[in-house]
Amino acid sequence: MAHIIVAGNEKGGSGKSTTAIHVATALARMGWHVGALDMDLRQRSFRKYVENRRAFIQQQGVTLPCPDYHPLTQTAPEETPSDDTRLNEAVGHLRTRCDFIVIDCPGAHTPLAKMAHALADTLVTPLYDSFVDVDLFAQIDPDRAKVLGPSAYAQMIWQARRVRACAGHPPIDWIVLRNRLGPRQIQTKHTTDARLDDLACRIGFRTAPGVSERPVYRDLFSSGLTLLDLKDLGATSLEMSHIAARQELRDLMRALALPGVDVTF
Repeated sequence: MAHIIVAGNEKGGSGKSTTAIHVATALARMGWHVGALDMDLRQRSFRKYVENRRAFIQQQGVTLPCPDYHPLTQTAPEETPSDDTRLNEAVGHLRTRCDFIVIDCPGAHTPLAKMAHALADTLVTPLYDSFVDVDLFAQIDPDRAKVLGPSAYAQMIWQARRVRACAGHPPIDWIVLRNRLGPRQIQTKHTTDARLDDLACRIGFRTAPGVSERPVYRDLFSSGLTLLDLKDLGATSLEMSHIAARQELRDLMRALALPGVDVTF
């Protein structure tokens, strides 16, 4: 039975697709059979990445592990039935042949995203070190720094947990990744860290270091590559920024603590 990893956050531009891409590729490179689903049916960044990777492999005649991507048909909201079965059918298609399924959710509250969260064995929520992103988890009084109540996103995850509990499934392992924007944000880091630590106890997630904003991630996207592929493609040495980024990915995979996974890159 496949372990389902969901990259979810109702805020766009938080690094969900970057996270999904690197988690899926890292697992595939370590020998696991990985399924991939993209719930963001408008931007489809995860899908484009897999398509770019397949095209690169074919054009260059190289052998690289690739996630098994399963497309979802796009329908207009008014044409989507209340009992939408697209996600369950896609997961059912991949579940018996994959060790892991990585699902990239849109930065919005949609029925498909809600269903995906309820399927998550591991939920990964990337955010940046900013008060705007931290407020995703709770309604906070800025003057008194007091938590007033859970946010809509936190309530959705609570509902997903309840659905899983009623179905007899294990609880969701919810991990919030602290991505970094750059040195200008360092002055707010201590305050946001303290607020996240408080919310982690209240809402029920654990935190882990995420990834920095690096040009190399964007540069490799058009070829469907990650830093983990460079040595296979003949790179004899890596720049210091590439080495640091590779270590970030290694730390990320270890922090996820996925069942049976020994991080070997």
